[in-house]
Amino acid sequence: MTAVTTELREILAEVVDPEIPVLSIADLGILRNVEESHDGAVIVTITPTYSGCPAMDHLRTEIERVLHENGRDRVEVVTTFQPAWTTDWMTTTGKTKLAEYGIAAPRTDATAPIRCPRCTADDSRLVSEFGATACKALRVCTSCGEPFDHFKEI
Repeated sequence: MTAVTTELREILAEVVDPEIPVLSIADLGILRNVEESHDGAVIVTITPTYSGCPAMDHLRTEIERVLHENGRDRVEVVTTFQPAWTTDWMTTTGKTKLAEYGIAAPRTDATAPIRCPRCTADDSRLVSEFGATACKALRVCTSCGEPFDHFKEI
């Protein structure tokens, strides 16, 4: 990475997901690429977590805003669907932030138990395949009785 690309990525770390505000677009893994063209335009490539994600317009606006505030007048935000986003793109830091926020992070092994983010027990039951957003399922911990969201593996 060049120094310019590193600087641009640091600026973009300010952009957080509106549905899970503890995660930056980098933590979430939707920030795919940042580059500066030969004529000085900043080109940011993002991939939505799923097709039709309602947060994408907001994120596009926020990306443009933070770059403009940092002296970048020409910004192009490109959305790509190929390859499709996967939870494997989330950073380890992002997964830790999720758990601290009260959402069970996606598992790296789909056969591993889903841990309650409150008491860390690994026995929960599925209440609904869809939680507050399509990327989360609603579960209840059978140990502490607390409901929690689980960020589904995709």
